[in-house]
Amino acid sequence: MSDPVQREAAIIREQWLGQALSTLPADRPAAEAAISGLYRLIGLPPPRFHWVASPAAALSTVPPGAQTRESVERMAAWPARGRFEALVRELFRELDARIRPARQPIDRLIQQQVQFPLNRSISATLVPPLRAAHTGPLHESLYWHQHIAWIARYDALRRVAGVAFTGPQLERLGLWATAAASCGWWWPRESVCVVSERPVTVHTEMWGEAGEVRLHCADGPAVRYADGWDLHSWHGTQVPPWVITDPDVRRIADEANVEVRRCAIERLGWAAYIEQAGLRLVASAPDPGNPGSELRLYDMRRGTRVLLAVNGSVERDGRRRRYGLTVPAFLHDPIDAAGWTYGLSAAQYSRLLRRT
Repeated sequence: MSDPVQREAAIIREQWLGQALSTLPADRPAAEAAISGLYRLIGLPPPRFHWVASPAAALSTVPPGAQTRESVERMAAWPARGRFEALVRELFRELDARIRPARQPIDRLIQQQVQFPLNRSISATLVPPLRAAHTGPLHESLYWHQHIAWIARYDALRRVAGVAFTGPQLERLGLWATAAASCGWWWPRESVCVVSERPVTVHTEMWGEAGEVRLHCADGPAVRYADGWDLHSWHGTQVPPWVITDPDVRRIADEANVEVRRCAIERLGWAAYIEQAGLRLVASAPDPGNPGSELRLYDMRRGTRVLLAVNGSVERDGRRRRYGLTVPAFLHDPIDAAGWTYGLSAAQYSRLLRRT
């Protein structure tokens, strides 16, 4: 596929990602008009709108006039939600039928360059706050029809591939696009629709080869809403606030979650953690898999040691990240330990041209 097509697809992807991660106040008139239009398409009159500041407020609030059978715990059975899913699937079928065989290679590229990366970005940025707001497990399938990614795919097919959709099809697609671009998540009951404002702060970092982003902030909440509800994230991993604001060796030692513990150590810095925790150096050796760097093996906890190494590839900021890997306590040689992390013997690891 030509480079101009790929560049244009990337531009469209970034435009829709900007819409998805917008921190501007919701355009309430536009959102209400679009959602009301979608209600009409499923045979229901426009709902009353109940606006809230965050997903947490949406899921903890029963809006006036809501029926008992429309509780959030039973959202999968809401008639309106099911009708909206059916509406989207029917639109998919109609729009896909407009894609001629000659345009299918471009469609595959658009899915790879636009739809799939946007799905991954949304799952790594907008879904974590939604997951945190749920008191039980999040069933993301209940929200898929609100994802911007599928809208962006058809927008790109129209703009890049020249696929001609009919006026009624564009009208329906436009309602979904306006709703997605005007507000946060929304919960469609039969007579009332709860709509969340967008966050006021979203901090992200790039992490994928196709422009994907994930939540990350090293000095505060990665996501914050106007009502004060927030979420902290370290390189895409949700963490308690102390990991970002006040990491220390005592809290790290008491933390049961391995991923949270790893994030806290990285936030504190491996050198600082080793010094403050008083870890004993077992041995060190030049890293044969990463010339110019050193492997250092420390005692960590009973039955566990930690191998401190330097990443073989350069990060996006131009630095090589220092990181620790836990290894069994029976390993006494840093090169043995490095090989063990790859499932190799020390001799095999030593013959690596360069570790990445």
